[in-house]
Amino acid sequence: MMRRKVLMLLSVIVLISAVSAQALAKEITVRGRLGRTVEGGGWIIQTDSEKYLVLNFQRFQNESWFHVGQAVEATGEPRPDAITTQMEGTPFEVRTMRPFDEGASGAQVTNGLRPRLTRVIVSGDSTIQAQPDTAIVNVAVVTQSKRALDAQQENANKSDAVVRALKTAAGAGAEVKTSGYNLQPQYVYNQNQPPTITGYQASNSVTVTLNDLSKVGAVIDAAAQAGANNVQSIAFILRNDRQAKQQALTEATREAVSKAQAVAQALGGRVTRIIEVQEGGAVIRPIYENTDAIRTMAAGAQARPTPIEVGSLDITSQVQLIAEVETPQ
Repeated sequence: MMRRKVLMLLSVIVLISAVSAQALAKEITVRGRLGRTVEGGGWIIQTDSEKYLVLNFQRFQNESWFHVGQAVEATGEPRPDAITTQMEGTPFEVRTMRPFDEGASGAQVTNGLRPRLTRVIVSGDSTIQAQPDTAIVNVAVVTQSKRALDAQQENANKSDAVVRALKTAAGAGAEVKTSGYNLQPQYVYNQNQPPTITGYQASNSVTVTLNDLSKVGAVIDAAAQAGANNVQSIAFILRNDRQAKQQALTEATREAVSKAQAVAQALGGRVTRIIEVQEGGAVIRPIYENTDAIRTMAAGAQARPTPIEVGSLDITSQVQLIAEVETPQ
């Protein structure tokens, strides 16, 4: 009997040892990057060859380093028998998880402590200058008469002459079009009396868009000589603006990165990666000439040509980025 009991006890010990060894053999260590599951609500560790579905991600999601794209080293037990909502990758019960620097052999240690990861938000601004390539001139013919029909007919005759003169002066590559028309009564107001109509005013606006900026003065002179009596506006713009905007965006991005590096150095650390970039867009401010001065010049157009000086455009851009900074504890 005693021998039988000893044999049974030995069998139980062997069985327990085998089960323990099997359980320990299941624990593995994986290195990969954190990511979201295709179906929302879950997290995976993506290695070079396999996905591991983190069953207990809630345990780690409040860590500052727990975000999409972070390289991590995790130790735990695969649970292929687990049923999950996402069913993406091998279910993985994680025991320990930490950020991992893929560029080093193991986690970096400073004074015996692991580095601390933090995020900084910086912005970069830039302003560059470029020469405009397009001019937009807006002139108008304004006529008045006691009768609406007379004001309208006089305006039509003068506007027709102005359009012909503009097309000739601007050249074949220019665009000439009517941009506005208005016919309204003119009133006189006396105290304690209803307003009285004294006549009518007709206004016809014509817009000229041309690429040859050297013809802007000649266009204004031709319009004035043909009957235009109001130079409403003149603006210089950059129609082919892609290259200028890209240059402004590049300089703004460089400034933002330089700021992030300066912050990291002040903290005694370094920028490990750029997490997010938001582009504020590039803005081009058109050049508007002084229309009062232009009207005065146009009035004397028959005596001398109207001089127009073209300046430079300012193109501004802004970029905001979030950088991950590694600092010692």
